[in-house]
Amino acid sequence: MRLLPTFAAQAAALTAAAFFCAPQPAAAQEEVPFITTPDAVTLAMLQLAGVSAADRLIDLGSGDGRIVITAARRFGARGLGVEIVPHLVEQSRANARKAGVADRAEFRVQDLFETDLKPYSVITMYLLPAVNLQLRGALLKLAPGTRIVSHDWDMGDWAPDQSLTLDVPDKTIGREKKSTLHLWRVPADVAGRWCGPAGELQLAQRFQQFSATLRRPGLAAPLLVFDGRVHSTDLRSTAAELSLQGAELRVTRTAPDAAALERASFSREACAR
Repeated sequence: MRLLPTFAAQAAALTAAAFFCAPQPAAAQEEVPFITTPDAVTLAMLQLAGVSAADRLIDLGSGDGRIVITAARRFGARGLGVEIVPHLVEQSRANARKAGVADRAEFRVQDLFETDLKPYSVITMYLLPAVNLQLRGALLKLAPGTRIVSHDWDMGDWAPDQSLTLDVPDKTIGREKKSTLHLWRVPADVAGRWCGPAGELQLAQRFQQFSATLRRPGLAAPLLVFDGRVHSTDLRSTAAELSLQGAELRVTRTAPDAAALERASFSREACAR
C-alpha cells in the first residue's frame, strides 16, 4: 500500500493545504511513494472492516498486493488492487500466483481517481491526507454500508465510526512505532423533506449525524425534534429509529414521548403530491 513518508507535523500541513489549494488528482497520487505495510497492520485492517467471503474489496495504491492477497487467502474475499507503478503490479500478480489466489486477486495499472469504486463493499487505502480528502466526495456517494479503512490518515471533519491504534515495532517510518486504523461506513443520504400521513419530516445531515423535525400542517410548533446518527441505512436516536427501505423511510421503533411517529412511513415523492 502507499503512504506519506513524513512525520505527523508534515502530514497536518498537507491536510490544511488541501482545503485552500486542492492538487490535481494525478499529481497527488504520484507523490505517494510505496512503503511496505507490516503484515500485522494488513490483517488488522481487514478484521476491522469485517471482511468475509461475501465481500469484494479494492485497495487503492496496492503496492506489492498484500492487502488484496491476504483478503483472498485468509477471508475468501475477491479483490482488486489498483497501482500506477507497473513493476509493482507485476510483482503483485506474481505474489498472488504464489499464494494460490490469482483467481480471486486481480491487479491493474490504473489511476485510482479513474477507478469505479461502486462495485466494491470494502475499500482500503494508505494515502496522503490530501488525497483522502480528494476521494471523500466520491466515497460518500457509494452504497450505504460500504466500509472504508484508512491506515493512519483520516478524512478531515468526516469522523470515523471506529478507530484502532496498534503497536507496530517494525514500522519503518515515524518516531512512534504505532499505526492508527480508521473505519467508516458510508451513511445513506437522507437529508431533505420526507412526507407521509404522520406529517412532514425535515432532516438535516452532516455525514453520520442528523437532526429531525416533524411538523403537521396547521400547527405552528413542531410535533417532535430529535437528533441521532445514521448507521448505513438506519437512523438511530433515543426518540425513534427509522430505516431507509428503498424510497421509503419507515419508523421501526419509538420512545413513549415520540408517539407521533409510531408506525409512520415517509417518502420524498409524497412531498410533491
